[in-house]
Amino acid sequence: MQTDTYIPRRLDDQWKLGFWDADVAAPILFCFILGYLSGSKMSFAFCMAIGIFVSRWLSRIKADKHPAFAMHWIYWALPPTPLTAMRATPPSHLRRMVG
Repeated sequence: MQTDTYIPRRLDDQWKLGFWDADVAAPILFCFILGYLSGSKMSFAFCMAIGIFVSRWLSRIKADKHPAFAMHWIYWALPPTPLTAMRATPPSHLRRMVG
């Protein structure tokens, strides 16, 4: 009965890649892969610069907002395709408030 039980304090934290949130690190990783596949050092440096710029821009936008701000923005801004559609929520074109 005296076992040491670990009780997590935070269940809904954002996914992390190192020290960064996954949605902030994703543009850098995507541009890293794209620059690596391009085959030249100049295009690799250009792609990494774009990835760092987009990542910094995204982190500044979501600084004082909800932790899932990027996911909410993607849901409302992108078209409903099988990749972006969510099953538990209504389609984004239905904007009538009920209640």
